[in-house]
Amino acid sequence: MKTVAVFCGSRSGASDVYIEGAKAVGQELAKRNISLVYGAASVGIMGAVADSVLENGGHAIGVMPDFLQRKEIVHPGLSELIIVDSMHERKAKMADLADGFIALPGGPGTLEEFFEIYTWAQLGLHQKPCGLLNINHYYDPLITLYQHMLKEKFLDEKYRDMALVDVEISGLLDQFIAYEPPNIKAYLREDQT
Repeated sequence: MKTVAVFCGSRSGASDVYIEGAKAVGQELAKRNISLVYGAASVGIMGAVADSVLENGGHAIGVMPDFLQRKEIVHPGLSELIIVDSMHERKAKMADLADGFIALPGGPGTLEEFFEIYTWAQLGLHQKPCGLLNINHYYDPLITLYQHMLKEKFLDEKYRDMALVDVEISGLLDQFIAYEPPNIKAYLREDQT
């Protein structure tokens, strides 16, 4: 694994534990010589991850749409900055560059990015691991929702299990290395199941 995309908040969150968790991600990525690809901002959890990667001698690649340069503060010390035309192009570029995807705590944008890449995996558009770093049990409600989807038969167990979860970045990256993608999703009529 050479590059991991990190989706996360441009805010710091309600507790220092989120920034500390983001810093731990950056340290572990640099330690394992895994490059970071992320949204290029210098603020919030996004900035903390990039700062930590760079402070620990790692490589940080930022991808930002042109229009966001006027709204978000581009990190000045990135190893590489890629400017694209749209949010769609940003996500596609990050997907191309990354060997795996991690969601740290964040808001609707973080969830949208994670769910899109997770859905692409479910559809067989890529076979890269997708994980939730459950800092401070932030993603417990989402994990419960996955269980509800499974119970209500809107999600198969093998696809629920594609969303790897850990409270420690080292454990999540170990899961990434051992990851075996499930078979590609097929749509069957109810009488075929």
